[in-house]
Parts: sequence; structure tokens; C-alpha cells
Amino acid sequence: MGVRKFRPITPGQRHKVLSDFATVTAKGPEKSLVKGKTKSGGRNNDGRMTMRYIGGGHKKKHRFVDFKRNNFDIPGTVKTIEYDPNRSARIALIYFANGDKRYIVAPHGLEVGQTIVSGDNVAPEIGNTMPMAKIPLGTLIHNIELTPGKGGILARSAGAYAQLAAREGKYVTVKLPSGETRLILTRCLATIGTVSNSEHNLQVSGKAGRSRWQGRRPRVRGVVMNPVDHPMGGGEGKSSGGHPRSRNGIPAKGFKTRSKTKFSNRYIIEKRKK
Repeated sequence: MGVRKFRPITPGQRHKVLSDFATVTAKGPEKSLVKGKTKSGGRNNDGRMTMRYIGGGHKKKHRFVDFKRNNFDIPGTVKTIEYDPNRSARIALIYFANGDKRYIVAPHGLEVGQTIVSGDNVAPEIGNTMPMAKIPLGTLIHNIELTPGKGGILARSAGAYAQLAAREGKYVTVKLPSGETRLILTRCLATIGTVSNSEHNLQVSGKAGRSRWQGRRPRVRGVVMNPVDHPMGGGEGKSSGGHPRSRNGIPAKGFKTRSKTKFSNRYIIEKRKK
């Protein structure tokens, strides 16, 4: 797994850095686990723009990824490692012993032919999923549940991982990728290892057109808009308007938007780093 740099024979290739896709072993997805994906262009059901800077882009198929990992005590064999256009991480196609086929978020180091399993009494090896009551302290984990049985929602993007720090009573202490330390129920499942494609953050598009292929339209700065369009708009020449804030008037630097009465505040031991 790594990245490719290009000879600067065109302006668009001068700074382009892409993944080398060395770990990808399949050209197309498993047909039984995909469906078509429609684009909204940032418009709602009335046709009005509700999200700016979205539109165009290459067609994508949605892959059904198993975040619940609830095929308990049934071994599965890694058939392929695949590219998924809908996420930064790679995905792995698993053939289970009961005939089931599922996609999972591929952890770093998972290889074709390897066997993985979910359950209470499995070894804490890469790709295996266990309740956090059974995972050894200090282990690096990903795809972490917050509600038992609901499926993993934390540490799922490329290169992400959390660390199991402590265990007391019915809660474990987990240090998350953001730097936040919080309590999670021991019954929640997590997968051993770190997420694949850790070099994703090193990629450089190289040209504006590649962003358009990915469905991203040009983003316009607030200070160059008119006063009717943005709180920081207007003024003569290059004068920037007022304090940095969003289009809705919410300050952009240092202003806390999290509710002081939010229910989950009681489970957060240490807040994320600024």
C-alpha cells in the first residue's frame, strides 16, 4: 500500500499524487451486494438547493457494507480487497461458511485467503470482531459501536483507529481518533486493527477537474460575495468583512456549538483536541 507520483509532463500531473491501489485485488464489485446510487446535486424534493458546491461527478454504485458484524461464530474467508468510491477506506469481500457474502471495512494488513470471525470467544487478531469486554487493554480497534447491536459508527475512515484504555464495571474507556476519551458499554462490538489505506491523506488531486469528477463544484469564499449572500460579503475592493463566520452567522473560530445539556456529555471524560 502506497502512493504514486507522476512525471510533470502536463500541468495537471505536476503535483498529482494518487493511491497505487496495490492492495486492491478485484476490478468490479460483487453484484449481489450493490445497487444503483442516485445523485441529488444538492437539491431537495422541491428542487431547491439546500447544499452548495455539489453536482456532477462520475456514476457510483452503493456497496452494502456490514458494520454490524453479527454473523457470530461463523468463520469467513477474505475473497477480495476492493476499492469503494463511497468511502476513503478499502473494503473486503467475505465468503462465510454458511454461504453468506458480505462486505466489511478492510483493516490494515488483511489479506486474501485470511480467515476472520466474530464472537465472544475469538482470538483478538486483525479483522476479528469482539465485545469490548473481551478485548485486551491497549488494543487498537476500529468500527466501534455506541449502541449494542446497532453497528459500528466510530473509527471507520482510512487509517483511523481508537485505543482501548481501561475497563471498569459495565463501561470501557476508549481514546478516539479525535483525541476525545469517552465511556462505551462493554457489550458494544469493535473490530481489531486499524483501518486500511492510511496514505489516503497524502493524495493530491493535481487539478480542478479531478474534483469535478468526484462531484465537487468550486467553493466560493464568503468575503467575495455580496452582503445579501453572506455576512462577510460586500465592501470596496479587497476589504474583508467582519469577524469570520458561516453563512448563517455562526462564528467560525473557537465558538462552541455543542449543547451544554447534551445527554452524551456524561460519557465524555476528556474532550477532543482543538
